[in-house]
Amino acid sequence: MHGLPIVAGPSPNRRLICAVVKNITPPAGRRVHTRVRMKGIEMTKFSELGLAAPVERAVSEEGYETPTPIQVRAIPPLLDGKDVVGIAQTGTGKTAAFVLPILTRLIEEKKQAPGLSCRCLILAPTRELAAQIGNSIAVYGRHTGLTHAVVFGGVKHGPQVRALARGLDILVATPGRLLDHVADRKARLDLTSLVVLDEADQMLDLGFMPALRKILHMVGKPRQTVMFSATMPPPIRALADDFLRDPVTVAVANQAKPIERIEQAVMYVGTAEKRQALIDLMAPEARKSTIIFTRTKRGADKVAKFLVEYGHKAAAIHGNKSQNQREKALEAFKSGEMRVLVATDIAARGLDIDGVQLVVNFELPNVPESYVHRIGRTARAGAEGRAVALVAPDERGLLQDIEKLTGLRIKGLNDAPPISGPTRPVQPQRGQGGQRRNGGGQGGGQRGQQNSAGGGQKRSGNRRRKPGGGQGGQRQSA
Repeated sequence: MHGLPIVAGPSPNRRLICAVVKNITPPAGRRVHTRVRMKGIEMTKFSELGLAAPVERAVSEEGYETPTPIQVRAIPPLLDGKDVVGIAQTGTGKTAAFVLPILTRLIEEKKQAPGLSCRCLILAPTRELAAQIGNSIAVYGRHTGLTHAVVFGGVKHGPQVRALARGLDILVATPGRLLDHVADRKARLDLTSLVVLDEADQMLDLGFMPALRKILHMVGKPRQTVMFSATMPPPIRALADDFLRDPVTVAVANQAKPIERIEQAVMYVGTAEKRQALIDLMAPEARKSTIIFTRTKRGADKVAKFLVEYGHKAAAIHGNKSQNQREKALEAFKSGEMRVLVATDIAARGLDIDGVQLVVNFELPNVPESYVHRIGRTARAGAEGRAVALVAPDERGLLQDIEKLTGLRIKGLNDAPPISGPTRPVQPQRGQGGQRRNGGGQGGGQRGQQNSAGGGQKRSGNRRRKPGGGQGGQRQSA
């Protein structure tokens, strides 16, 4: 394992460990405990990180002994109460990197959860990621006695309201539904002292930036703030600068480059030929666990239907599906009952799906970073994987953007035809209206900015808004 120097010192309940990251120096009087070198072979173990005994016990029961690089670097400063910015790809173990120290800190503080509120708030961009984080808390916190709940749109408010009323140690939420509860006075955030933003760059992509700023302004002070992201675009860096206090920055690998174990390839085809090319590609891969990405929800439904007609067990998952439909499709895919999952980018980030052997980009994403997140669904937990992109003539420019970002020349399975037309898909002239459904945050371009988190709809000054209307799109997709 690669890493950075680590120092440790005594603490009433643990050996407090502080990672030396960038300009962070060891506190006076603390001795060197162990060393994880960038180019060495020395490693540390979970038992050396200073986790609370009930948390360490749960980790051991799951069969884990050696932490991943992001865990080695993020857990010590989090235990020390520092603000942290973590930059890591999906599949690197970053959920445990913040869940384990949070559980430990909450145990040691021995405070009672406040009614209508939570001691720790974890924000996630999608329902699936929020549910996954909640599952991790349940697994690693099963011996702690701490309470938690997961709050997102697309389901009834009642159970969530009842959980909030009792008070929670940890609340995992999507921004839109959380603001719904705050607007209805069913939740308050001024008593919260620890906040985690997971997949911050995806929340930016989905238009949640105004909502995030609104929520962070509501959270009490002083607080510990943690941000994890696969990439660090300028708006996310600005958010960190505004709301984090002298954060420790921990990063593993290049934030833009795909995992090296993924074998990448492109197939040059005409737009009208993509369906047949997909069938030809899938024929020898029929027994493999495969995720196919499309650019639109309607496209995902069409591809899934087409594959079923050819005998593949496939289903689509996207923001217009009900929560029950999404959960059933994911469970069937994880269990192996269904071998093909067709998805929009909602499934490209943070979902814990092991064993994905093939990722197909039926359409390239408009944002090159999304390509990295898509293919990151394979080659997880040390496995190898394959990613193939079907590239139409009007997507050649998007391919060039991806290769520029990753610094890799992706090999072609066939010869690239000469470019004779547009190299980028024609985008509908709707401001940024597409954000309205997928994330809700910024709505229709400039209008969304004027309405802060306003769902992109025009409203007169004397017209009453429905509770939670500021994140209207959130109920559909996150």
